[in-house]
Amino acid sequence: MATILPSPPKIGMVSLGCPKNLVDSERILTKLRSDGYQMSPDYAGADVVLVNTCGFLDSAKEESLEAIGEAIAENGRVIVTGCMGKEAAMIRAKFPNVLAVTGAHQYEEVVGAVHEAAPMPPSAFLNLVPDSGLKLTPRHYSYLKISEGCNHRCSFCIIPSLRGDLVSRRPDAILREAEKLVAAGTRELLVISQDTSAYGIDIRHAPREWHGREVRAHMTDLARELGSLGGPDNPVWVRLHYVYPYPHVDHVVPLMAEGLVTPYLDIPFQHAAPSVLRAMRRPANEAKVLERIKGWRAVCPDIAIRSTFVVGFPGETEADFAYLMDWLEEAQLDRVGAFRFEPVEGAAANDLPDPVPEEVKEERYARLMELTARISAEKLAAKVGRTLDVIIDVVDEESGGATGRSQADAPEIDGEVHLRDAGHLAQGDIVPVVIEDTDEHDLFGAPVAR
Repeated sequence: MATILPSPPKIGMVSLGCPKNLVDSERILTKLRSDGYQMSPDYAGADVVLVNTCGFLDSAKEESLEAIGEAIAENGRVIVTGCMGKEAAMIRAKFPNVLAVTGAHQYEEVVGAVHEAAPMPPSAFLNLVPDSGLKLTPRHYSYLKISEGCNHRCSFCIIPSLRGDLVSRRPDAILREAEKLVAAGTRELLVISQDTSAYGIDIRHAPREWHGREVRAHMTDLARELGSLGGPDNPVWVRLHYVYPYPHVDHVVPLMAEGLVTPYLDIPFQHAAPSVLRAMRRPANEAKVLERIKGWRAVCPDIAIRSTFVVGFPGETEADFAYLMDWLEEAQLDRVGAFRFEPVEGAAANDLPDPVPEEVKEERYARLMELTARISAEKLAAKVGRTLDVIIDVVDEESGGATGRSQADAPEIDGEVHLRDAGHLAQGDIVPVVIEDTDEHDLFGAPVAR
């Protein structure tokens, strides 16, 4: 007689916010899948829906509240987790029918809430999960979170109040996770945290044994080990995000020149004018940073530097903004994003004098984006005729084209490389591409003939 297995409950997930939240969502789903739960792609098929919220900006909070409301309207059985978990009273007042509210990276609490809301029928056949865990990104790239929290107290940011101070993971645990991801098909590891450069400070860079040798809990050591995972026949890109320009970053750049680490740094400069940086409670050493950028490029000419900037911060004068524009002209950053300053509940910057009018914010934002688009277009145009390695994200078999990224491009936030005559390629391939044309943000080319 055939054994009829019980039907496990199904879980829906809405994940909002930054890649760090995405990693939290992956960990939650991995644990639930190992407990036997199935995943539902829509509200209708889910026994309970998890909404992993973002609370960094007021606009992000609004998006999170809209997502909670939509999940309740479509399904009715909703558990809220993530950064807005600290506002449980407000969430329950607005949505009294939510089943539970938990905070950021409170994995045990949210999993426990799921067990209570949708109990798992007892069965030895339902505990199945791949070694690499469950992923919300494509198979060929993965986010690798190395720490939680942040020790900085920037006046515009409430991350420390949401996620606490820096808590670094053990290096052997990070490398073990990365090794499993590479074995499962990952070709690009995107290292993330709130402050990647500070990794290990809280645990005094304590070493751990890894494959018979000691590895310190330090960004340089970790980057070197991660870059060695794939081997010469299966290279793995290691991309560093949220890097503060501490002095030891200078020691990572030679690893990029050697080919161990992807020549890319994501550094949140936020501004350049000294008075604005002081008001932001950030280091005001913009001149020294320009010298260091020149030094990095001397060591690794292909290094791509991306950053984000805030325009319209309280007290920002036209002279401050002109200083930033001049700084950007000299820095010649490869990729730039910008935000108009937005008050966030609980941030110290809200109490600063001299708020910048909204129309001035918009005008400055437009000028900054126009400048950085021109710089980007000029830097990309210089790549025409070069052969660059490109990782393939999407292949369109019907048209014979493909879309990928160069080492200067992180997924979803930077530019793309659009390929012709690429129907023979597969997602995750890393191939040499001859660059034939460009626009302000993207490259166009064809794979090198085999």
